[in-house]
Amino acid sequence: MKLYTTMPERLKSFYKSELSAATLAFSKGELQNSWNHLERAHILAQPYPVQHTVVHWKMLQFGIHIKNLREVVGQIPRLLLGGVKSFVGKVPVGNTGGANVPPLRPMEIPADLALIISGVKKLRSK
Repeated sequence: MKLYTTMPERLKSFYKSELSAATLAFSKGELQNSWNHLERAHILAQPYPVQHTVVHWKMLQFGIHIKNLREVVGQIPRLLLGGVKSFVGKVPVGNTGGANVPPLRPMEIPADLALIISGVKKLRSK
């Protein structure tokens, strides 16, 4: 089992880009677009405890802002346990992180993100 405690810089740039896009879309009132970027950031962040926890924090804030009780309640255990599960390498790969999906369900990774992730893995293995 491989523990990932630090997100590679190459992956971090894509992660930060998704978070920035989420913030920008949110500021324009494009809530669905903002949420989609948070989900994509979650997929990239899953193996890394700090970044995984940050995404769940942002998802919790999103839920609070739009007054979605289901999302708020759903994010609390994810926020508390997501980083721990990352640290021990027990994440459901591809899960988008929202309360609208079971927290342990693996999901298909979007093709563009799969290419990014596989490219980073190849660089790490060299």
